[in-house]
Amino acid sequence: MPHRAFETAQDHGTWPEGFLWGSATAAAQVEGASHDGGKEDSVWDAFARIPGAIANGDNLRDAVQHYDRMPEDVRIMKELGLGSYRFSTSWARVRPGDRAANATGLDFYSRLVDELLDAGILPWLTLYHWDLPQALEEKGGWANRDTAHRFVEYANNVYSALGDRVQHWTTFNEPFCSSLLGYAAGVHAPGRQEPRAAVAAIHHQHLAHGLAVNELRSRGAQHLGITLNLSNSIPRDPSDPVDLDAARRFDSLQNRVFIDPILRGAYPEDTLADLEQFGIRDVIQPGDLQIIGTPLDFLGVNHYHDDLVSGHPEDEGSDGHSGGADRPTSSCWIGSEDITFPSRGLPRTAMNWEVNPDGLRKLLLRLGEEYPTLPPLYITENGAAYDDVVSSDGAVHDPERTQFVLDHIASVKDAIDQGADVRGYFVWSLLDNFEWSWGYGKRFGIVRVDYDSFQRTIKDSGHAYAGVIASASKRMHSPAPASA
Repeated sequence: MPHRAFETAQDHGTWPEGFLWGSATAAAQVEGASHDGGKEDSVWDAFARIPGAIANGDNLRDAVQHYDRMPEDVRIMKELGLGSYRFSTSWARVRPGDRAANATGLDFYSRLVDELLDAGILPWLTLYHWDLPQALEEKGGWANRDTAHRFVEYANNVYSALGDRVQHWTTFNEPFCSSLLGYAAGVHAPGRQEPRAAVAAIHHQHLAHGLAVNELRSRGAQHLGITLNLSNSIPRDPSDPVDLDAARRFDSLQNRVFIDPILRGAYPEDTLADLEQFGIRDVIQPGDLQIIGTPLDFLGVNHYHDDLVSGHPEDEGSDGHSGGADRPTSSCWIGSEDITFPSRGLPRTAMNWEVNPDGLRKLLLRLGEEYPTLPPLYITENGAAYDDVVSSDGAVHDPERTQFVLDHIASVKDAIDQGADVRGYFVWSLLDNFEWSWGYGKRFGIVRVDYDSFQRTIKDSGHAYAGVIASASKRMHSPAPASA
């Protein structure tokens, strides 16, 4: 029996006209060539040298050699039928040591953009996917307000090189991770465990986003947005005030501290109260929130799982942010370290994340209901890690990932049918890659990478996704049936 996602892709009017199908990667995770072509350390290069910070002592030196194998990877994208490729530029490659623009680094991205356009694939560029130059971290990193202004200089360098061909610009990917996981939990680079620095990082990244949107728009950019990783916050017992407050606090730190300043131009009052002890009011200067709340052309939504939350002790569940390394870390839920995550008994991915496809539908509808100024939405990341292997027939049969992707695509379809303005879906990830503190131990790709030979093999999930794209495209461009 055909899977529901294949069926819905062939229905009349299933997908909006121009619905965009793509896949995504991040520079630090795939490029390799970590010190080639003038590139210098990012915070992740430096973090990987800390004993115990990355599982198995893995590093980013080779990653999956996308820097050297980029034309081959674009050919795979074309074979899959991708309409768009979401990639990030590396700040540490574009401005090594954050000194001046590096022509060699910019040339790589220029060649990538040309390869994509020649293949009929839309470039979708993310300026920041966590690879801050280590030289800036040594000046305080995102806890230093000046970093926001350095980000605008970097964004201008990239726009000067690529703005004639790239139309879609994302400022930040998942600032939750590069602030709370990087500066509070210490799970991500730079590995600091300083709640006040994490709160400052949140605000300074917001400021950098707003400054960059205004600057690039003044230079002619027309499609500007940001990508946030968002979750549903579900109280275990909706009648229990303890669970309700835990869910409120989780929602504040996971979602509203990021989305409200950007879409409402203000931090939620309860968030300000919760984070006052960590100096949030001290870092907000006059005019900041007006800059941060500058209108967007789209909002990217990354979603992998939603969360059942409790304020009571719980031994079963996990928030999914513990990472894969041996180095001691702290909680990212600053001021709310007591919140817990009970298990619902759902299937789990290799990341120990619960699988609940309908959560994506609920999230998309919630955004439309709660944010009157919500711009068009794109699912900029959605995918799953599983422990797949190469079979004796040379193929990679990954039924769990295939099911995950198809079920979530069906949930996006349901959300659209119920009024959500979703205009594209990007599966994470195109390639198996460096999965942050997990090193190379977790595989998210719809294309397998052999980490010894770097050979690429399209998995069954990749073939299934290509089938959905082909069916949707055929339906969208089929002539209307003749009237009787």
